[in-house]
Amino acid sequence: MVATNLKAETVGLMDRRAAVEAEMDAIIAALSVPVGPGITGGLVDAEGFPRSDIDIPAVLAQRRKLAELRNDHKDITNKIEKNLEVLHSTKLSRNEASIPASSGTPASLHSGLSQNDPMEEDAVTRLPFAIIDELTDGSPAAVDGLQLWDEIVKFGNVEAGDRLQERLVSEALSNEDCQVSLVIIRQGSSMNLTVTPRKWHGRGLLGYAPLH
Repeated sequence: MVATNLKAETVGLMDRRAAVEAEMDAIIAALSVPVGPGITGGLVDAEGFPRSDIDIPAVLAQRRKLAELRNDHKDITNKIEKNLEVLHSTKLSRNEASIPASSGTPASLHSGLSQNDPMEEDAVTRLPFAIIDELTDGSPAAVDGLQLWDEIVKFGNVEAGDRLQERLVSEALSNEDCQVSLVIIRQGSSMNLTVTPRKWHGRGLLGYAPLH
């Protein structure tokens, strides 16, 4: 029941985060129109005067709102991470409890100890352990189909657990120039992808930064 309730809370947080991401994308798109100043572009012309081709107060308001949304996104993501840690710890504890204390334990008790509630099991196994919050254009990850804000559920043989960064790097290095299967969540839907870690002109073998 605890895992089920925590899963519901986490799913709600993910929905909130998706709404924040949609609002952020809309602001970025509005600021990045051909005549727009972008997220960090200057608001004065070559002579140092305020640009007359943009609504400067509106741009400043949008940039402030974007900064607020980024902070909200970070806070929500931190809450999701804490929930995921609890869920995965719960799963590990349940698995340990399912190991029979002695070989004399009746078979029916073995079954009762090892059988997890499917809903609670789903709460753990289907939740992502990382989010793509930085993706370089032209990188192997981008070329192979990963997108900003994709949520990683499984990367090759790596699922949630301890030493994630170390395990992810090891998985990528050991599969250089080979396809790696991914399970991701994109806009609420589960998807299967393959990426090929490989050398390119940028850093790393994939060119993305997962937020754990």
